[in-house]
Amino acid sequence: MIELQDFDIAEYLKTEQEIQLYLNEVLQEDNIELILSALGDIARARNMSQIARDAGVTREGLYKALSGKGNPTFSTILKVMKALNLRIEIKAGSLAQVS
Repeated sequence: MIELQDFDIAEYLKTEQEIQLYLNEVLQEDNIELILSALGDIARARNMSQIARDAGVTREGLYKALSGKGNPTFSTILKVMKALNLRIEIKAGSLAQVS
């Protein structure tokens, strides 16, 4: 019998480039729960306790906010992103034409 181990993406997010590629890929899904969960993965990869301190929230509050089931404010997300040394960049997208 083969025993499967739990996969934790946070263990594989070692470099800034890996984190950027992962988050950009997740953002393509337009799924807020997935995006929050990905930010949680990144925070765990970088030390959740330190990110919580830097963002000015409790560690437990940060876990909840980034669980994919939490409902954090945009302000909290911006604080977390700043603590993660990430920023949002807005670009114009292409609109699909309806015929």
